[in-house]
Amino acid sequence: MVQKYRYTWLCLLIGAVSFAQSTKQEAAEQLERNADSYGKIAMQIWDWGEMGYLEDKSADLLQQTLKDQGFTIEKGVAGIPTAFIAEYGSGYPVIGILGEYDALPGLSQKALPKKESAGGQAGHACGHHLFGTASAAAAISTKQWMEENDIEGTIRFYGTPAEEGGSGKVYMVREGLFDDVDVVLHWHPGARNSADAGAALANKSAKFRFHGISAHAASAPERGRSALDAVEAMNFMVNMMREHIPEDARIHYVITDGGKAPNVVPDFAEVYYYARHGKRDVVIDIFDRIIKAAEGAAMGTGTTFDYEMIGGTHDLLPNITLQKVIYNNLKEIGGFDYDQEERAFADRMAESLGTDNIDYQVARDVQEFKAEAKATASTDVGDVSYTVPTAGFSTATWVPGTAAHSWQAVAAGGTSIGKKGMMVAAKTLALTAMDLFEKPKTIEEAKEEFLQARGDDFEYIPLLGDRTPALDYRK
Repeated sequence: MVQKYRYTWLCLLIGAVSFAQSTKQEAAEQLERNADSYGKIAMQIWDWGEMGYLEDKSADLLQQTLKDQGFTIEKGVAGIPTAFIAEYGSGYPVIGILGEYDALPGLSQKALPKKESAGGQAGHACGHHLFGTASAAAAISTKQWMEENDIEGTIRFYGTPAEEGGSGKVYMVREGLFDDVDVVLHWHPGARNSADAGAALANKSAKFRFHGISAHAASAPERGRSALDAVEAMNFMVNMMREHIPEDARIHYVITDGGKAPNVVPDFAEVYYYARHGKRDVVIDIFDRIIKAAEGAAMGTGTTFDYEMIGGTHDLLPNITLQKVIYNNLKEIGGFDYDQEERAFADRMAESLGTDNIDYQVARDVQEFKAEAKATASTDVGDVSYTVPTAGFSTATWVPGTAAHSWQAVAAGGTSIGKKGMMVAAKTLALTAMDLFEKPKTIEEAKEEFLQARGDDFEYIPLLGDRTPALDYRK
């Protein structure tokens, strides 16, 4: 009951300011006046640091925030308790905005410029507390603008859990939840302000589990069949395979269970694999070879194995028509200046970033638009982008030079630096959505580009197959 009251309190902060906007400029100003309220929501999600498919409180808070502003809520979509859709309006066009809110394991960190755990298991090292909050703020702002101006159409917020390896959006795409959408917008926290054409690596991931026979490792080793030996044999073969795959492919693994005691032959061991490449067909081929390595390891060690698909995402299909609209709005909004306290924070963090000179201009400037980008990571937004015209951008929520998935990203995301960048994103999303509602021709141009880029013979096949959502992959 106390938690419910906290949700209501946070949401009332936003509702306390009367929305009387009729222009996009007024919408941006209204968002800025609500910056403190949205900041409190983002910091609450940051404090919780909930991992993929476990984001119960974070999802509830965002749902309540949107519900209090007049959105209808559909909970637990696509068989995922923490996935939801919030919608306002009716008819077309339908503009979707994506929101994420999952944290990463093992990255608990205080909002300090030095490495110091906050005592938790996870941290928002990819800034998804800012992501989900800014997207919700943009949806609310767009809804209010639609009301004030009698705009027809639908604004839809997608609460998308477990982006970090859980492929939450893939299940939502597979369920057909994007089939009636005209355009999808998204953003991501980062170390600079940029609206370049996006790129992402296709990805397949799985947990390989080996089953052997336990025995005393000293007095009866001949009776044992080590599951850990099988994991190590598999890893050895995959590491040799690296020489014989495309050089821009990526394979990562961690041993998640290697036994419990050295004097007991492990009868169970598990290794968690990712395979990535810019083309999904290459990823499929590499992953099939990884399976063969597992088969060989089991045969050679006298064990058995099985594997569970955890995630699978497409590469990202860019849409230049939409990217240019986003870029123009990001350019109009612009970045932000660091105040004295923020500069002091960044200066103390500089050494850990390998520099003695933080370029604060990066947070103020917007990078020049580029129609091409190099893929360096994966995202389940890729599957959305092959279903509906999709475009996104990033804003400077971290100290310049910060890498994603780092303690520095967690720390900065818990300060006013993260909140300022978040509001740049909220304004950019809202203004872009408004432009699209006002200019249906732009939507048609984006659809034409989308169909041409995807190709007439494209068939969507989820890379994670027909498995049910991996709701326990972070447990």
